[in-house]
Amino acid sequence: MKIIVIGKSGQLAWELSQITSPEHEIVCLGRNDIDLQSVTAITKCLQQQKADGVINASAYTAVDKAESDIDNAYALNAEAVGYLAKACKTLTLPFVHVSTDFVFHGDKGVPYLPNDDIRPLGVYGASKAQGEQLVTEVYPELSCIIRTSWVYSTHGNNFVKTMLHLMRTKPEIGVIVDQIGTPTYAKGLAEACLASLTNGVSGIHHYTDAGVASWYDFAVAIQRIGFELGLLDNMIPIKPITTSQYPTPAKRPHYSVLDKGSLANTLPKLTFVHWQTQLYTMISTLKAEQF
Repeated sequence: MKIIVIGKSGQLAWELSQITSPEHEIVCLGRNDIDLQSVTAITKCLQQQKADGVINASAYTAVDKAESDIDNAYALNAEAVGYLAKACKTLTLPFVHVSTDFVFHGDKGVPYLPNDDIRPLGVYGASKAQGEQLVTEVYPELSCIIRTSWVYSTHGNNFVKTMLHLMRTKPEIGVIVDQIGTPTYAKGLAEACLASLTNGVSGIHHYTDAGVASWYDFAVAIQRIGFELGLLDNMIPIKPITTSQYPTPAKRPHYSVLDKGSLANTLPKLTFVHWQTQLYTMISTLKAEQF
């Protein structure tokens, strides 16, 4: 089965590219390989690649920048997603599209179900919500939307690597304590996307690692594991701060834990590992790659 991954430089695309199996050939296409603003160009490219399925791992993810770069956010997170869905429908290809917890408002207080009302707080979440809507309208038969949150990997820029850098270079740091969600190792997300595609899963589902954390909890765990594995020479003070103490252009949901029950029931062999276990695995891998 030849699977085309839309995206090349991102964390999820990279993790997908690392999956080797005699059953699947995974090819990642970047912006120079496929024109996402043309249904005709997408269809032609997928035909030339002899695609058997498509995973969309590309997105405009600069949450704060999106507030002023609205057209570009919608072009990649909504319009291009609609074009991909149309091309996949024309060729009858299974399609997995990755979305975000940012489609939710964050005021529910218990884990969000896939069919809960979406009410994004900013441009990034609104553009991703529109992308979801287009997929659902255009190609409900063979498309699957997977919402996720707080993604990190050994590849690319992310919270874990930023924290490790700050912990090496700063005497102390402050980290948000009143935004609650779940960290997600992109390696596990990649496996969930592949399993959803190859098993013909459709509809909207959620995938994150297991458990719950604040960004503060996440940072504390990063420092503990980083120090334990020798990536940090010492432990610095980490101070909990509130969202109001660290204003950003885009509002973020205060609570965006995702209920993963529907995907767990649909794919009973899929595992949901606790985020701290996954974090240890990722930082161990990071150390191995650095030395």
